[in-house]
Amino acid sequence: MAPAITLAAEAPKLSSANTGFMLICSALVLIMTPGLAFFYGGMVRVKSTLNMLMMSFISIGIVTILWVLYGFSLAFGTDSGSLIGWNSDWVGLSNIGLTDLWDGYTIPIFVFMVFQMMFAIITPALISGALADRVKFSAWALFVALWATVVYFPVAHWVWGAGGWAFELGVIDFAGGTAVHINAGAAALGVILVIGKRVGFKKDPMRPHSLPLVMLGAGLLWFGWFGFNAGSWLGNDDGVGALMFVNTQVATAAAMLAWLIYEKIRHGAFTTLGAASGAVAGLVAITPSGGAVSPLGAIAIGAIAGVLCAMAVGLKYKFGYDDSLDVVGVHLVGGVVGSLLIGLFASGKGQSAVEGLFYGGGLTQFWKQCAGVFAVLAYSLIASAILAFLLDKTIGMRVSEDDEIAGIDQAEHAETAYDFSGAGGGIVGGSISSHTATASKKVDA
Repeated sequence: MAPAITLAAEAPKLSSANTGFMLICSALVLIMTPGLAFFYGGMVRVKSTLNMLMMSFISIGIVTILWVLYGFSLAFGTDSGSLIGWNSDWVGLSNIGLTDLWDGYTIPIFVFMVFQMMFAIITPALISGALADRVKFSAWALFVALWATVVYFPVAHWVWGAGGWAFELGVIDFAGGTAVHINAGAAALGVILVIGKRVGFKKDPMRPHSLPLVMLGAGLLWFGWFGFNAGSWLGNDDGVGALMFVNTQVATAAAMLAWLIYEKIRHGAFTTLGAASGAVAGLVAITPSGGAVSPLGAIAIGAIAGVLCAMAVGLKYKFGYDDSLDVVGVHLVGGVVGSLLIGLFASGKGQSAVEGLFYGGGLTQFWKQCAGVFAVLAYSLIASAILAFLLDKTIGMRVSEDDEIAGIDQAEHAETAYDFSGAGGGIVGGSISSHTATASKKVDA
């Protein structure tokens, strides 16, 4: 009988289809940051609109450059002590061949690099919603650079980098429940505990000035999130990316409905702000879990996240921390919920054979998820608070009280979002139209 012949595994080859798909997904993730800017921009008062937009847009500029210079190397380079990576050939992207493939995949390193760049961009931008109305723009820009370097790049390595301790432990985070949302939510809490409350918190009305902008932003986030989630399987054709796409949609729908039902029972109305916030809560919760659960599991995770996040946004009034736009309540809580529920709802039929408690797998995965969740939470909270403290004691984090009251847009950017001077009419009988004058008096700064 002839001896058996063992064939070597065929090396992966560049796939034009997967490359194109991942470039599209990268663009979808990028559009999430302007979407976030509109989402946050509509939720603040008129006098803070531009500042809120700029806090997201500056992240695009700063993090892009840092990612090229050293961020990609720190996050995905050769592991050192399970805590950080490094690859000198990737510094400045100077020694990467155009067709060099990402490890074991059919896409170029450049494509993987730019896809992950978009994750790195939006994560610090998420923090900005907690700091609305009161932070110097220069201090925020410096905080973004420092936080990305000290917090995001290492945490991304822990969770996704080969050799990172959470990756090796088996913590499941498909697209960023820990590395993005818990990381940003904990950072937001750390910073606001240092810089304090807005002038007039719990006293003055601080209602959203443009709910249509909020809904537009939420819609852009929902749209871009398909690239964020489905793209994180990097074009593999085993169906997991399609599962993640489906789960992203159904979990988001379930969370929006659950938030609205809770809101109707608790407050007596179905609000547009509740619909937008519920959708984002569902997107956050399914981000770590969607590759590991069935569509029914995704519905359950979305519904649970919708209710718990709706409940959590009120905690700031109970505990007295001023999370301006509910980053803690939605991103931190939603990320924790989605990450931990993997330990209950993992079906064993998605990205891995891991089964959660409800599928006969016991609590092993749940405890692994706990380790990842609370390590990232603690590190980000403490490191972010220290960074904010150092900046506050050196260059100062907050604008003056007078500038905050008058409007941070004018103080920091010398602009205003809307020009009401000629709104609604012209000169009637030598005087300003009464409609225009009345409208101007009603403008809520």
